[in-house]
Amino acid sequence: QRQMCIRDSFMIRPQQKKQKEIKKFREALGVGDRVITAGGIHGKIRGVKENSFVLEIADNVRITIDKGSVFPTAAEAQEAVKQNDGNN
Repeated sequence: QRQMCIRDSFMIRPQQKKQKEIKKFREALGVGDRVITAGGIHGKIRGVKENSFVLEIADNVRITIDKGSVFPTAAEAQEAVKQNDGNN
């Protein structure tokens, strides 16, 4: 049972850290930033709401997407963490 506990802690901690990095990345996004959604849609953020982004995907074509559908690349996640750590 002790081995299971140790094994689980090695699996849960990295997952929690990754989720924290993704959250910081999303919080750092703002108007003008280019993003890719989980569905593969490329666009530029034109508005930020509490739980969503307004994304321009073509000239005069805007969609509203849930913030949870935007994921960073590994490089973007690290950059967001550095920026937020510098602000705290």
